[in-house]
Amino acid sequence: MQLPSRVQLVEVGPRDGLQNEKQLVPAEVKIDLVHRLQDAGLTEIEVTSFVSPKWVPQMADAAAVMAGIERRKGVRYAVLTPNMQGLEGALASGADEIVVFGAASEAFSRKNINCSIAESIERFAPVAQAARARGITVRGAISCTVGCPYEGEIAPERVELVARLMKEIGVQHVGVADTIGVGTPRKVQRALEAALRHFELDAVSGHYHDTYGQALANTLASLELGIWHFDTSIAGLGGCPYAKGATGNVATEDVVFLLHGMGIETGIDLDRLVDAGAAISSHLQRPPNSRAATALLNKRAS
Repeated sequence: MQLPSRVQLVEVGPRDGLQNEKQLVPAEVKIDLVHRLQDAGLTEIEVTSFVSPKWVPQMADAAAVMAGIERRKGVRYAVLTPNMQGLEGALASGADEIVVFGAASEAFSRKNINCSIAESIERFAPVAQAARARGITVRGAISCTVGCPYEGEIAPERVELVARLMKEIGVQHVGVADTIGVGTPRKVQRALEAALRHFELDAVSGHYHDTYGQALANTLASLELGIWHFDTSIAGLGGCPYAKGATGNVATEDVVFLLHGMGIETGIDLDRLVDAGAAISSHLQRPPNSRAATALLNKRAS
C-alpha cells in the first residue's frame, strides 16, 4: 500500500459549515474566519454561496464577504453557484473556482430540486461552460454517494452515472460526499472507485460527515486508494439536517491531526488551525466540535 505523502484539504467551513446556522453570522466574522484559515496554511477555501437569500439567508452577504477578504498569493477562493445568476456573482467577486452539485439519489434530487439526476446536471452545463470560458475552475460535488435519507443505501453505479454526467458538462474535479454520514470504509471505497472510472486520481476528493463517527475511518480508507484531496470543516461546523442533533462535516483539526500523525504533509499549522476553530466557535457560543481541538485546548489550559 502506497499512501500519499501529501494531502490537499479544501476548507468548507465558511460556506458549507455556516450556511445552516440559524443566527446570522456577520460578514466581518466570516472574513476573519477566512483570514485565520489562510494564516493557518489552508490554500483552498470554499468561502460562500451565490444563492438566493430567500433559500439560504446566511449567504446573503456573499459579495461583501468576497470583497472583504485580503487575498493571499497561492490561495484559491471557491464559491457555490447553482445557476447562471450565481455565476455572474462569482465572476464579479473574482472567485478562482466554482462548485456545482448533484445527487447520486433520484429521490434526493427530486425532493430537493424537483428534477431527475440527469436533469439537475444538465442545468449546470451552461454554468460550467461559461466558467471555463472565463478561466474559472469547475468543481462538482456528488451528494448521497453511499446513503440517502429517502432511498437508503446507494449503489456505486449511481455515483458512476453522476460522475460521467459531470465529466460530460466540463466539470474538472469531483467530490464524493457521504452527505448523511452513514458510509463505512468499504462502501466509501466503492463509491470512490465509481467516480475514478471517469476522473483521474488527482481529480477526485472525499467529503465525509461524521454522523456515525466514521469520517476518519473513511478518510483512511480513501488514502489507501491514493485519494489525496479532502473537504473538511473547521471546528466541525455544519450539522446533518437529516439526523437531528448529529455531527455534520468532519473537523479539519481532526483530519490534520490524523494526517500529521501518519507523517503525511498538509502545509497546515495545527496550533493556528485550533485557534481559528476556537474563534469561530466562541462567536457561535459553543465549543469546537473537534476532538483534537478539544484535547489541545484542554492541554493548553492545564
